[in-house]
Amino acid sequence: MLAKLNSYGLIGINGIPVNVEVDLSFGMQKVDTVGLPDNAVKESKERVRSAICNSGYSYPEMRVLVNLAPADIKKEGTVYDLPIALGILAARGIFPLHAADDYIIVGELALDGRVRSVTGVLPMVIDAYERGFRHVMLPYENAEEASFFSELTVIPVRNLNEAVGHFRGTNPIEPFPQLEWHEHKSHYVNDFSEIKGQQHAKRAAEIAVAGNHNLLMIGSPGSGKTMLARSIPSILPELTMQESLEITRIHSVAGELKGGIVTERPFRAPHHSASIPALVGGGSKALPGEISLAHYGVLFMDEFPQFPTNVLEALRQPLEDGVVTITRAAAKTTYPADFMLVAAMNPCPCGNFGSKTKECRCTPAQIERYRNRISSPLLDRLDIHIEMTEVNFSDLTSKAAGESSASVRERVTRARKLQKARYEADGILFNSQLNTPLMRKYCRMEPDAEELLHTAYERLKLSARAYTRVIKVARTIADIAGEETISKSHVLEAVQYRGLDEKYWGSR
Repeated sequence: MLAKLNSYGLIGINGIPVNVEVDLSFGMQKVDTVGLPDNAVKESKERVRSAICNSGYSYPEMRVLVNLAPADIKKEGTVYDLPIALGILAARGIFPLHAADDYIIVGELALDGRVRSVTGVLPMVIDAYERGFRHVMLPYENAEEASFFSELTVIPVRNLNEAVGHFRGTNPIEPFPQLEWHEHKSHYVNDFSEIKGQQHAKRAAEIAVAGNHNLLMIGSPGSGKTMLARSIPSILPELTMQESLEITRIHSVAGELKGGIVTERPFRAPHHSASIPALVGGGSKALPGEISLAHYGVLFMDEFPQFPTNVLEALRQPLEDGVVTITRAAAKTTYPADFMLVAAMNPCPCGNFGSKTKECRCTPAQIERYRNRISSPLLDRLDIHIEMTEVNFSDLTSKAAGESSASVRERVTRARKLQKARYEADGILFNSQLNTPLMRKYCRMEPDAEELLHTAYERLKLSARAYTRVIKVARTIADIAGEETISKSHVLEAVQYRGLDEKYWGSR
């Protein structure tokens, strides 16, 4: 007897339909699984056998052949446990063969028949919905993740018996209620009003967020670099539904989803011992790394020069392209990586170079070696550079409340909406994504602004990439001010954020 059910797998962050075919035939009791299964899929036969027996059904004393089609695509993970078990029971006549024809079924089985959650449900459901499927059966823990699609019936199951009862028609399961999207008001521990002093740095952070520019902070220990970085999410605009679903797809594939969908912009802060696969993505299954998990959010890299050189250099292409392509012998996939990089570093190994209160203990050679861990091509991709010094005692003990994150967020949101409307026909969202033709179109400057930029290019010895970054930052400053044309004051402020190139790396 042959039973066919519909399931799903993953290639990167994209779902791919998989047909689960189960054939029972007379012969020696044996289970074979074909269709390029990995070890987790091969081991499903033991989980399925125990789940069926412990759910009160007898396992067939026949030859069982499971085919996962298409056979030329590698099948990975435990998502096929539930459809395989249901296929065996349908082939035995426990429930009608065609009762599950309209369903997509995914789920891992415990030995006692419970259905456990799986990763990557959202991209599977999205692809299934686009292909016309309107019924999906999945673990109860994954139900909320799939419940934001109209006209989609989500059947959550807790164990194998519930699934069988539903297809038998004896105990139909109530569909999981469809959830309506609404903008979530995020709550943040860190607020801009708590940052004492550092007005220049807070202004730079506002500009960086408004145009999605990358930010480098240089300062002695205790100057507030980490606190400022951790406060940046509080001035980011709230997520839209489209952004939320895209972020959720990535986190679902990576197995980092904690129920439901992502409602706050990601803030990722990997340790400086992180490897290239951990940061950029990779491994045997080509999973997304920190830069993709930070998509539409912030990637904070503290102690920036302490990261291995090869890890830092691996950031260059994703920072430019906004995507990362992971290629392995068994897998190739592209992940989105449109993140805002916030990097923090000390001015020297001991951290006291330029300090007003402490003496630097480093030799010139040690300082040069430390700074040269940041290559010129990578430095060029960091749009805004700011220097942070020790906070004055008067600022530290001041009772006056600083400007709140909510107030800053209003200006940031206004600037981002302006950019979104301006670039609607060009397929980009932020000033940081402008290419040369679009810069000529949208970055019109006053004559004295062009003259100032020319002078800065010569004196600061800017590269062509750094030159274009200055223009993009100036465009963002003008957007915050609500002005269409870039003026001299906008360029002057943008140029100030490149002055540290010459101060700290001028000898290169």
